[in-house]
Amino acid sequence: MKLEELLLKRSEGKCELCRAETKLSLYEVMPQQKSNEDDCIMICNKCLAQIEKKEDLDKAHWACLTTSMWSDVPGVQVITWRMLHRFSSESWATDALDMMYLDDDRLAWAKATGEHESDNVVDLHRDSNGTVLNSGDTIVLTKSLDVKGTTLNAKMGTVVKNIRLVEGNTEQIEGKIEGQLIVILTKYVRKQGS
Repeated sequence: MKLEELLLKRSEGKCELCRAETKLSLYEVMPQQKSNEDDCIMICNKCLAQIEKKEDLDKAHWACLTTSMWSDVPGVQVITWRMLHRFSSESWATDALDMMYLDDDRLAWAKATGEHESDNVVDLHRDSNGTVLNSGDTIVLTKSLDVKGTTLNAKMGTVVKNIRLVEGNTEQIEGKIEGQLIVILTKYVRKQGS
């Protein structure tokens, strides 16, 4: 039986964190030597996006941690511990952490990535109004920009379609203006339709 089939059977077709029955994905809890059923869990897209900091944390959604913390599955325990730490400013999360027990090996695994030391702030690409930008969006320039190394001047109000997010830098996006791919600062754009 394939690993994903084993995990679906174990989870009864539900997210092992929040119990949602929506589209599930196999998630490998890092770091690990090899994927096995103790080191992997089935999670929904909402949990995945928030674990990977691609979406703002939804406190109401993560109330499920007070239940998942009692799971016998090592990977579920580790992710639950990490997520509770991201909510460490909330009394319910600190209470749950006080009750939760991980043996020394699992605690070392949970701390290995350093995710528990980061706060719950999620770095997303946002336009000048604070609206979240996604790859493929259409934006409008809010300022005229001179493009370095060219004679191109992108005028205020220019529409740029099908942008790409610059990975590792939430202040930059890429888009084509007059057929030329340029880097644009997010503080000078507004998502079209927002």
